[in-house]
Amino acid sequence: MSYTFTVSPDFSPDHISGWYIFNTWLQRQTCEAIHLEMFNDFDELHAAIHNDQIDLIYANPYDAAMLVREKGFLPVAKAAGESDEAIIAVAESSAVNAVEELKQGVRVAYTDDPDVRLMGMIMLEPADLNSENITPVLAGSYPVVAKHLLKNEADVGIFLAEAFDDLSNLIKNQLKVLVRSQISVIHHALLVGPKFQHQRDAMTELLTAMHHDEKGVAILKSLGFSAWEKVDDEETEFMIDLMDTLAT
Repeated sequence: MSYTFTVSPDFSPDHISGWYIFNTWLQRQTCEAIHLEMFNDFDELHAAIHNDQIDLIYANPYDAAMLVREKGFLPVAKAAGESDEAIIAVAESSAVNAVEELKQGVRVAYTDDPDVRLMGMIMLEPADLNSENITPVLAGSYPVVAKHLLKNEADVGIFLAEAFDDLSNLIKNQLKVLVRSQISVIHHALLVGPKFQHQRDAMTELLTAMHHDEKGVAILKSLGFSAWEKVDDEETEFMIDLMDTLAT
C-alpha cells in the first residue's frame, strides 16, 4: 500500500529538497511506500484533505486543528524549539512606525496561510482594523508580500516570522518591523492520518532520535530544524483550543 505525505505550502522554498530527502529517509526507516506530494497553495491542499488523499502531513496550526478534530489525525512530532509567530511590517520608507498609526482602508498584503493571517489580523486590532475595513492584497508567497510593500502596492504586510527571517538581507533592510507576535505555543506539527497510525509510535521514536545520528543531523539541517521532539495529544488539544479562542 502506498501512502501520501505532504507539507503545508507555507514552508520556505529553500527547504523543498530537504523534504524530499526526508521522505526518502522515512520510507527506508519505516519500510513503507510513501509518496511526497507538494501542493502549490492551500486551496489545493484542502481539496486533497477533503478527499481523504493525505496520510501524513507537516501541518500548520490552523490545519492541524481541522485534521485532528474532523479527519482523525494524530500528532507525532514538532520541530524542537520552533513556534509559529507573525510579523507586521511596512516598507522602510513608510512614515508609519507603529500599528496604531494605520488607518482604515489600509492596503494589507498577506498570503492564504490561514493561521498567520489570523494572528496578523489580531495584531492589527490596536488600530481598529478588521477584515471589513482593510483593502486586502493577496500574495502567493511571503517574498511576494515583501515585493508588494517595496513596489508600494501595499501599505503593510503580514508575514510568518520564519519566512520573514529567511528573506535576503537586501530585502529585509528595505522593510521595517512594527510588531512580532510572542505566542510561543502555536507550532507546525507532523501528523499521521487513520491509515498510517500503525506507524505512529515507531515514527515518534525514529524522529526524536534523528539528531543523534550523523546522517539524521544532515537531513534535519536541510529542513531547517535542529531536532524533532514528541508532541502528545494533550499539547495538541491545548493548541487547538487556543486557535479556536483566537478565531473568536
